[in-house]
Amino acid sequence: MATPRLISSVLALATLTTLGACSSGALSPTGGEPKVTGVAGGNGAVPQAGTGEGTDGGQTPAALTPEAYKSELESRHKAMADAITALAGARGVKALDQRVGRAEEELSGAAEALSALTPPEAVRAQHETYVTSLRDVATELGATSGKVGARDLCTSSAVLTDLGDKLTALDQAGKALQSAGDYPADVVSVKAGERQTRRLRNGAFIRKSTLNGRSSLEIDNGSSSDAVITVIKGSSKVFSVYVRKKSKFKVRGVRDGSYKIYFTHGADWDGKNKAFTRDCSFERFEKNVKFKTTFTATQILWHDWRITLHSIAGGNVRTSPVDPDDFPG
Repeated sequence: MATPRLISSVLALATLTTLGACSSGALSPTGGEPKVTGVAGGNGAVPQAGTGEGTDGGQTPAALTPEAYKSELESRHKAMADAITALAGARGVKALDQRVGRAEEELSGAAEALSALTPPEAVRAQHETYVTSLRDVATELGATSGKVGARDLCTSSAVLTDLGDKLTALDQAGKALQSAGDYPADVVSVKAGERQTRRLRNGAFIRKSTLNGRSSLEIDNGSSSDAVITVIKGSSKVFSVYVRKKSKFKVRGVRDGSYKIYFTHGADWDGKNKAFTRDCSFERFEKNVKFKTTFTATQILWHDWRITLHSIAGGNVRTSPVDPDDFPG
């Protein structure tokens, strides 16, 4: 019987992209015109309590009745609660980015509108705490939006964890206002989890179809982050495998065919959503990997491939970024 022969090929990442950053800013002077206001012909008397006139001559808005105040809160309640719930349910980086922005707009607008109100005296303290908490969450959402855009945060759970303390404070402020007079201020219906760094074992398959071919694909992840490699034949996902940082794994039994190879790096693997929650990136090899078995009268020839997920000297294939929404999950 003829002895099989192995033809081995190497596919390696040869590109190294250096990202630069620059910033610019401008300082605009601000100024104003001093003004003095008063009432001509006044006798200097201090307004009596209950007249609605402040000691500086301006009008003090009358406090809203409980019914009117409740109506003002109600007009903002649903939009804020829906925005926060939608953020928690976002799937995909683009949807997450959009929903973070929407939540920021809703809470910021509500804080501005509610701060202009004069609440019933009995809930003045609770009202002020609630408005302050709305502002705090809106400000934090603004910072979070930048983190999502930079792929520092990649899933809704990571965003909620990042907002954790501020969301908890808003939830408590809303409950305090609600309990003080059944006011609709309970806009937080989600819970932020603790920061995690979940990992699968090296070589764990996330998805796998039949592997009964002769070829193999060795994956060398010399990068500083764990990775998931997804291999596609035609429109079908053949397998997705987890390879830890500074580790290697060989997938055996690869069938003949032409394959596209995608990979994502990151931290904290969310098995339910099949995504890294932090520091994520999405790429693919520009060149397809072809496996072929050849039979002759005396030999069986096949190809094995090795790919590297980090830059090396002498590599022969480039990689390209992939839109997160186009990444095969």
